[in-house]
Amino acid sequence: MQTQQNNQLFLTDCRFCSLVSKANKEDPIGTAGNYDHWLIIEIPKPWPQEIFEKNPTIKSLMGLFQELVFQHGIKLKPILIAPDREYSYPGFTRLFYYYRPAKLFSQFEKQEFIVPESKAAGLVRAIFKHLMQQPNDLSEFVQYQKQTSHIRELMVCTHTQVDLACGRFGTPIYRQLRTEYASKENLRVWQTTHFGGHQFAPTLIDLPQGCLWGHLEPDVLDLLVHRNGSVSRLCEYYRGWTGLKKFEQIAEREIWMQSRWNWLNYLKAGKILAVEEVAEGQKADWAEVRIDFAATDGSTKGAYEARIEACGEAMTALNSAKKMELKTVKQYRVSSLVKVD
Repeated sequence: MQTQQNNQLFLTDCRFCSLVSKANKEDPIGTAGNYDHWLIIEIPKPWPQEIFEKNPTIKSLMGLFQELVFQHGIKLKPILIAPDREYSYPGFTRLFYYYRPAKLFSQFEKQEFIVPESKAAGLVRAIFKHLMQQPNDLSEFVQYQKQTSHIRELMVCTHTQVDLACGRFGTPIYRQLRTEYASKENLRVWQTTHFGGHQFAPTLIDLPQGCLWGHLEPDVLDLLVHRNGSVSRLCEYYRGWTGLKKFEQIAEREIWMQSRWNWLNYLKAGKILAVEEVAEGQKADWAEVRIDFAATDGSTKGAYEARIEACGEAMTALNSAKKMELKTVKQYRVSSLVKVD
C-alpha cells in the first residue's frame, strides 16, 4: 500500500512527462510516425512554442504546406534545426530534404542545400510544388546542393518551449553526442524542434535510416552510434522505423531483434493484412501485418507475417506540467511471427 501511495505521489508531483512514461515502463515502439518525406530547415534559436506560426519565413509557407498534406496526401514531416557553430555558415540557410526512393527501401535518399537566407523560402516552395507536380524552379537551386549523402545526421529534440522534458533530458544527450561522437566527415549531431513524443524524451531521429529512439540513456549511445554490440540492449529505446506504420513498426522490431544488425540494411515494406474494427477514437486490440524484405544485391528476399495483440496498459503523461494530465495507453506484443517466403 505504501508503495502505491509513493508511486501516486510521484506521478502527481513530477513535472516531466518522460519520467512518468519511463517509470511506468511505457513501451515506445510504434510511435515513430510514418513518412515518405522529411524537410529539415536551419532556423536560429530561440524557438517559441508556436515557431511555425510566429517565424515570418515559415509562416509564409504554411498555406502551401497544408495544400501539400491535406489536398495531395503527401506524408512529409517538417522539422527545424538550430545552426551549429562548426557546421553552419552566417548568412546562409541549410536545408535537408529526404525522400522515400522506392516501395521497398532501407533508408531515405538525401539532398542537402546551403542557400543564401533570402532564397530559403523559395527553395521550400520549389520542393513543395515539385511534390505536387506543379510548375517550379527547383532546377535553379542545383547550384546550392552539397554532396553529403555519406554523412549520417542525428537529430535530438531540445525544444524546451514545447515541453520541459525535451529541454531537461534532450539537451544533455545532445551535448554528449555532439562532443563524443560527432565527426564532420561522417556524423553530425543537431538540436531540433519538437517532432512528437515528449513522453519519450530524450528522443532522436537517426537519418538517413529514419529510425526514432526514445527514453535514451548515456550508456546506450555507443551501441546506437557504432552498432557493435547486442541489439537486444536497444529494444526498449526503439520507437520504430518511419518507413512503416504503427503495427508494422511493432512487428519490425521483433524481426530486427531476431535478425541482428544485418536487418537494418535490408530493403523493407509493410502491409496491414487485417485489423480489429473499432469505434472512432478507439485503439484496436489486434492487427495482422506482413513485412516484405530483400537484400540490396538481390541475393535474398522474403517476408514475415505477424500478429500484434494488446497486452495491457501503461499510465503515461503526454505533456510536462505542474499538474500532470495522466492517460492510459495500450501496450502491444508480437504474439506470432512466421517467415512465409
